[in-house]
Amino acid sequence: MGSMDRSKKRIQLWKKALIHFALCFVMGFFTGFAPTSPVSLFSTSSGGWITVKPAAYAAADKIADPGVANRSLMVELPPAAANPNPASTGEKKEEDKAGSKRQLIVVTTTRSGDRMQEALLRRLADTLKLVPSPLLWIVVQARADVAATAAMLRKTGVVYRHLAFKENFTDAAAEADHQRNVALNHIEHHRLSGIVHFAGVSNIYDLQFFREIRQIEVFGTWKVAMVSANRKRVVVDGPVCNASSVVGWHSKDFSSDKVGSSNVISTAEMKVKPPPKINVSGFAFNSSILWDPERWGRATSVPDTSQDSVKFVQEVILEDETKLKGLPADCSKIMMWHLHIPRSMYLPFH
Repeated sequence: MGSMDRSKKRIQLWKKALIHFALCFVMGFFTGFAPTSPVSLFSTSSGGWITVKPAAYAAADKIADPGVANRSLMVELPPAAANPNPASTGEKKEEDKAGSKRQLIVVTTTRSGDRMQEALLRRLADTLKLVPSPLLWIVVQARADVAATAAMLRKTGVVYRHLAFKENFTDAAAEADHQRNVALNHIEHHRLSGIVHFAGVSNIYDLQFFREIRQIEVFGTWKVAMVSANRKRVVVDGPVCNASSVVGWHSKDFSSDKVGSSNVISTAEMKVKPPPKINVSGFAFNSSILWDPERWGRATSVPDTSQDSVKFVQEVILEDETKLKGLPADCSKIMMWHLHIPRSMYLPFH
């Protein structure tokens, strides 16, 4: 009896071993067909960090060349919460909707070849970072200055395009005109649709200025205060408005020896005797007028002056003042100050 019991126990052990072996074989066989990467099984997993573009820059980034757009716009953000706040989600959608309706602002700056250039560009970049997108900053420089500025521009956090020219200039005004014309040619060639503003790197802005110029349909203008600390001089010039309609132009000198002295001329007088000099920083325009003038009521048969920034502005002013919109509505507020900074200054600590 004892020997029979022992043989039965051995048979049962072998059966259990065979069953375990068969189960392991089957499991191993089917496991071989399963995907080896857990990511492919759970592609919507919220674990880890992801690289995204900030929504605020999405609209402006579309118009920037991949090789030129600022790489600092690519940032790492933590994954969204599993149960987001419905109220905040709704607000975000409203912000995205408002951002998609905003016009692109194309800001181009002029200044080259002096020790203050990089510091002034950094200061202007800090201002432009505060402007809601979309905004594109076009920086035009002589080829010799490009390398030193490129590294700084990549760190600004502003969407930009960096253009270079090879011509040499001895006259600063001629160089500034050429820089603006290079920017206009780039805007026209790539058909960058938006509002173009010629900015000086030494300009100081009220942020309301950028909200206002987005309301421009064809051409806009505003008052500019020109400040010179060394000469203790402040001159304000710009449009005289009836609501948002431009009816004239004035220049008022607030210098200590000329308090309140001003010169006012009507738009009709300007057509008879155009001013010898126009501050192009006091104007902005819809860029589509460069490649589609008929849309805005301008003849295509007239000589092309779109690549001469000063003549282009002066031509539109004299052509039809009804195309001009004064900003803000009554032209009563100064939103931009131009600080006169000489290209060469004596620095006693050097």
